[in-house]
Formats: sequence, structure tokens, C-alpha cells
Amino acid sequence: MDDAALFEPHRAHLRGVAYRMLGSLSEADDAVQEAWLRLARSDTDGVANLRAWLTTVVSRVCLDMLRSRASRREDPLDVHVPDPVVRPLPGHGVEAPDGPEDRAVLADSVGLALLVVLDTLSPSERLAFVLHDVFAVPFDEIGTVLDRSPGAAKQLASRARARLRAAGPHADPGRVRGADARHHRDVVRAFVAASRDGDLERLARLLAPDVTLHADAGAGPAGPSRTVRGVDAVVAQARQFAALSSAARVVLVNGVAGVLVAPRGKPFAVIGFTVDDGLVTELDILADPERLARLDLTTVLN
Repeated sequence: MDDAALFEPHRAHLRGVAYRMLGSLSEADDAVQEAWLRLARSDTDGVANLRAWLTTVVSRVCLDMLRSRASRREDPLDVHVPDPVVRPLPGHGVEAPDGPEDRAVLADSVGLALLVVLDTLSPSERLAFVLHDVFAVPFDEIGTVLDRSPGAAKQLASRARARLRAAGPHADPGRVRGADARHHRDVVRAFVAASRDGDLERLARLLAPDVTLHADAGAGPAGPSRTVRGVDAVVAQARQFAALSSAARVVLVNGVAGVLVAPRGKPFAVIGFTVDDGLVTELDILADPERLARLDLTTVLN
């Protein structure tokens, strides 16, 4: 069997691993491509479990990318919203997700709120958590990737878990399912309707008292990038962009209801919502024009 035939059954899984590690779709694709190149250069005749071997390879590639990313930052990254995966709502012409790689990316533990918290971890903590808690990779294998003992790898995952718990329930790695997903969608639709109507009091009633908004605007017109907390601050941000609410449409953002704002069909922002007990607890907004241009939004704009 040639290398391509060996690799393809594992591509979607590897992309899912890389996306959780990096929070970037383009970088995840680069990491998967590098894993493919390493497979093509390697003799794997003696490899008993190719999936595990490839997972180790792509994990090491991602670890190097995370370390390089961290070394390039002179200051901690203040506001960064990871790349969202945007698809139409089911029943709107295209069922979502629409391919095996989408299903891998949209599996458990991939909400934007979780990815935002993962960005605050060290590269080693992030790798240990993602591999063990999301993909059930044993700590002895994680230790091999990190050049550490299984006990040290376990401690890294434990520290990551503690950071996630401290971030609150909005960073729970579990997916929203069933009735919860429908309720989540209803809250998002109510948020959009209140914005369109200019009813800021109704909008405020949909927000949790400790609601947090992360807005990553890059160098775009929605800047500067910022994090704001509390109902009054979030409503004030909503008031600034009320004129754009007529261009908002409800879509799937990482598998649950979110919003795409696209005036005249040109993407302006993607908004991920975290909903707990009927209230919005977090909004994660990507409004960086350069990054939005790199996203595949074809199915939601047509």
C-alpha cells in the first residue's frame, strides 16, 4: 500500500488534533501536511499502530509551532479569538458538518470558549491536556512527545485542568447537545432579534451578570481588539455596532449556534456564543479582516 493510501484514513483525526493544539485552521493544515511529509520520508514497516505514530508526529510538529509562536511574542497576547469553523444551520440548504474533516474538527471539546482558555496554557500543558483529556492518549506516550516522564506529563495535564476549572463552566470541554443545543440556538436568535430591534433592555436580560466579550479585530475597522466584562460594558459594545445587526445571520460556529455578520455579503465578524442556564456568559468575536478572508465561508454566504 502506498503512503497516500496509508495516510488518508487518518487525515481527519490528525486535523482535529492539530486544530485543538493550535486554534488555527491554516496552521492545523500545515501541521498535517508536515506529518504526511515525514511519513513519506520514513520507513514505517515496523510500526504496529500507524494512527498512534502519526498522532505523535503531528503533536510534535504542533508543539514546535506553539513554542515558536510563544517565543515570537514580546508581550502576552491580550485578545486572540481562535479560528472558528462556520457552517450553515441544518435545514438551510447544506447539512453541517459536511465532510469527515469537519466532523473531526467539530467533535467534543472544541468550543471557541475552550480554545480561548487553551491559548493561555503553556505549550506543554496544552499538549498534555489535549492528547490525554480529549484523545485519551496514555501519559507514557505523551511523555515521549514532551521528553518527560509519564508522571510529569500527568502533572501538566492536571495543571491545565485546574486552569480550565478556574475559567468557569463556559470552558467546559463538553459539546452542547440535543435540547441544550436547541435552547442555545433560541437564545442566540433572541440576541440577534433584540439587536435588530434596538431593544437594549431586552438584550441586557439575555446576558449573565459576569458576561465576558473577547473581540479580536486585528488591524480592522472594528478595532481596537479588547476584552470587556459585565452587562453594561457588553451592551455598550452592542450599541456601537447596532447598525450592522441587520446583516447578522445565525449559523453554526464550532457546532453550535453563533452569528455571522456580513453586510452586502462581505464578512465583517463571526461571533461564538457560550450559553449557561439561559444566559449568554461569553461572546468570542473574530473581526480581523485578514483572518476572516482565510476562512471557508462559501456555504454560509451563498
